[in-house]
Amino acid sequence: MVEDLDEVQALTHPVRLAVLGALRAPDSAAGVARSIRQSRQLVNYHLKELERARLVERSGERRKGNFVEQLYRAVAQSFTVSPRLTWSGTERTSALADQMSLDHLVAIGEQLQRDASALLDRAAFDGEQIESASVDAQVRFADASARSAFMTEYLALLGPLLKKHGSRAGMPFRVAVAIYPNPTEDL
Repeated sequence: MVEDLDEVQALTHPVRLAVLGALRAPDSAAGVARSIRQSRQLVNYHLKELERARLVERSGERRKGNFVEQLYRAVAQSFTVSPRLTWSGTERTSALADQMSLDHLVAIGEQLQRDASALLDRAAFDGEQIESASVDAQVRFADASARSAFMTEYLALLGPLLKKHGSRAGMPFRVAVAIYPNPTEDL
């Protein structure tokens, strides 16, 4: 999760995005230049900027005759930008500190974004079939007590369901359940 302005600025250049894509596996500036069809000098410049922003790191050396090439690799397979980076002032931070469930909702959203990106990479680059399911529903509550009653009953039903179908063996899956007002609809 990208949470630093220097990292975001480094990600906004198309050549740098291509360099990061080429560095899913360690390679040299010359190797990256060939794969993205840019000059070695241009790639070298962008590699230094990506290294300065801590988005690539050195990962060894490779000998080619009497020449030693520095190898680099991307520090992550994909990068997602935290929405927290775009928040100015202290109002949102204060609101999150005062409302723990809202803070948890934001954290779940960031985790979901990271997980979905990682799974997409596995499908796109590793050819893996990703077993997934999602449910999205909208429900209206007459008042706060109706909403509270729904959550109480929902959690009472969810616990036994997870216990019944869950297992200590097998592939782990993440289950996320959230309830929050629809921010795009006037109430």
